[in-house]
Amino acid sequence: MAGSPLDQPYRGGFVGPEHRFALTVYFEDTDTAGVVYYANYLKFMERARSDMLRAAGIDQRAAIDDGTGVYAVAEANIRYHRPAKLGDDLVLVSTVEQVRAASVLIHQQVMRGAELLASATITAAFLTPDGRPTRQPREWVERFDAIQKQEA
Repeated sequence: MAGSPLDQPYRGGFVGPEHRFALTVYFEDTDTAGVVYYANYLKFMERARSDMLRAAGIDQRAAIDDGTGVYAVAEANIRYHRPAKLGDDLVLVSTVEQVRAASVLIHQQVMRGAELLASATITAAFLTPDGRPTRQPREWVERFDAIQKQEA
């Protein structure tokens, strides 16, 4: 049986320096009133960041498997502006704000159309397999730098 395009997972992508990742709010994301549970915004943001790394050409699975290291959230500052609700189509917009030797600051916004629902600044630290901060691969830093320089 030939594969269908529908058999492929959704992938977001870059528009200039912004990574855009769309999703729909499902029942499992909400409370009994149909409002997205506050912790699920962090899950949405994690999916968007993981997809952003993939779109940037960073293979986290290979880095884990070869013992290079892995990104882990070291800090998350989030502000909730308006609630997302069951059935809403959302776009998560992620931008690399700052690249440091052993971490990346990523700004994320959860949007419903032009309406800002939540915003966050995430610090993703690069860690060795035993959990100590270390310099991220130079090639990755260069990719982030190139993304930051793109025009919208």
